[in-house]
Amino acid sequence: MNAGARHAVALNSCTAALHLALAAIGVKEGDEVILPTMTFAATGEVVVYFKARPVLVDCAADSFHVNPFAIQKAITSKTKAILPVHFAGLPCEMSPILEISRALGLRIIEDAAHALPASYRGKMVGALGDITCFSFYATKTLTTGEGGMATTDDPGLAQKIRLLSLHGLSRDAWKRYTAEVSWRYEILEPGFKYNLGDMQAAMGLAQLAKCEIMRRLRARLAERYQRLLAPLDAYLMPSVPEYAQHAWHLFVLRVNDSVMPISRDRVIVELKQRGIKTSVHFISLHLHRLYQQLLGYEPGQFPNAEKSFEASISLPMYPDMTDFEQDQVAEALYEIAREYCR
Repeated sequence: MNAGARHAVALNSCTAALHLALAAIGVKEGDEVILPTMTFAATGEVVVYFKARPVLVDCAADSFHVNPFAIQKAITSKTKAILPVHFAGLPCEMSPILEISRALGLRIIEDAAHALPASYRGKMVGALGDITCFSFYATKTLTTGEGGMATTDDPGLAQKIRLLSLHGLSRDAWKRYTAEVSWRYEILEPGFKYNLGDMQAAMGLAQLAKCEIMRRLRARLAERYQRLLAPLDAYLMPSVPEYAQHAWHLFVLRVNDSVMPISRDRVIVELKQRGIKTSVHFISLHLHRLYQQLLGYEPGQFPNAEKSFEASISLPMYPDMTDFEQDQVAEALYEIAREYCR
């Protein structure tokens, strides 16, 4: 498995990768970083680490992905970078985002926590923007238990991330316990303890050999969900545009409120009563108290994201899920639709 970039730095989380990516491009207090409100906490909080401002923007209509036109409108003289998120494992439409960044000299840091292995217009996610950040958390296609990685084609950015990931120690420090160099090292600047541990790295190497197999298993489950649930108009299925290969980290359907008279929350309760555990990805950042009190965001500000959030349910999906288990999920969804859609 190759993410397509010339350089990769293994780290202890995707959050660490995002943090160091922003540090590597020189984000500082007062800067602005544009990102979708539809994302996990880490995407926004790493911007706050620098006392910079996370500038939230809406999704495209009927989508979980950032709206490129909203990005364009949010750009100011303080904008330092754009941070798109490849939600659920599906690459977002990168061409207009890349055009914006090139025209204005803005950096692109991709949150690809869900998107290994995925591709966009024949190119692997990992080499599209300036830096791409991956997660190897326990639920991901490739796992090290906890872990992450930053990939880039820029040797200077890779060197900066590597330096900051281990206390700001000089490069010689990486080999100070081998016979190759002296035990001496130098602290070049303040850094962090973000390197990936040896045990996790060993697990990752074993997982790497199975990464494509895991993706295919997830793709099979996604295709089967599509077939099983296609006759139901109570739910809207995720779709994959021709330009992308989906990593299928998540299978997120939406409750069709024009047909289903009960809310998404009630559907989740009904599924739980039938023994089906689900989740929701994600509560949009602007709906959280931190972003409202610290940054002044308000409910209703990003209607597309709110509409997608209020309708979405992440169904159970994991590589060793059996047909019988998947059939149980589908049957529960059919039962709920039969009961309420009359």
